Amino acid sequence: MNKTVNQKAWFLILPVLILVGFSAVIPLMTVVNYSIQDTFGNNVFFPAGLDWFRDTLQSDRMWSSLRRQLTFSAIILAIEIPLGIFIALNMPKGGFWASFCLVMMSLPLLIPWNVVGTIWQIFGRVDIGLLGHTLARMGIDYNYTQDALDAWFTLVLMDVWHWTSLVALLAYAGLRSIPDAYYQAAKIDQASRWKVFRYIELPKMQGVLMIAILLRFMDSFMIYTEPFVVTGGGPGSATNFLSIDLVNVALGQMDLGPAAAYSIMYYLVILLISYVFYTVMINLDKRDGMK
Repeated sequence: MNKTVNQKAWFLILPVLILVGFSAVIPLMTVVNYSIQDTFGNNVFFPAGLDWFRDTLQSDRMWSSLRRQLTFSAIILAIEIPLGIFIALNMPKGGFWASFCLVMMSLPLLIPWNVVGTIWQIFGRVDIGLLGHTLARMGIDYNYTQDALDAWFTLVLMDVWHWTSLVALLAYAGLRSIPDAYYQAAKIDQASRWKVFRYIELPKMQGVLMIAILLRFMDSFMIYTEPFVVTGGGPGSATNFLSIDLVNVALGQMDLGPAAAYSIMYYLVILLISYVFYTVMINLDKRDGMK
């Protein structure tokens, strides 16, 4: 017996498809068009094939920026994920103080990215900034505009301050979803605090932690505004991440073809790693469903 399939539901998502088409697909096709063409001006283009992609892959500048970007993302994940879990484990479980902590943890997430960069640009200054002036009074030679290590320290500290709250809130939501029966059973078995975390809390948080890792990787790998405002990619090229380098190629040098090829490869790297995270999340859900 053949079933009649009602296709009218597609009309419900048609506005979304149209919006995505205008906001994502059409601009992407424009970038692809630029990436395979060259121009001498006057809006006259001629085919360039895959030359821009080949030049980008052979560019030491691009690979150096990629290494800096991956290093930054790895440092951010290594700090923010454990720190966010630690904060979530020590937050109140209910009452006024739980609400107060949730509000306070949410405040950094509400600040625009350019404002965050401006805050830390001033905060780290040796002459008027609280951080820079305090370190200078302690006898520590700190200057994020001249020392590469200080610039990295400032950017990592800024990102940790800005985004650890997101990990903590997601981890807290995962903890609050654990039924009390699990804790009661662990108490009866006299399980230690570490075993409760290892065998009850951490497995139940796997889903939200994978989302946190995915979001923080994507954000940290695409970071632009904050480091551009604070260091501008300097000192030298110490904090010249992929995003900053791409903007320099596109707007600073006005090389639209190489910039378009650069941006597509940038997009593919993010897409590939995000797909890996997504696949891991799906496999974890399937494994949990089979238990």
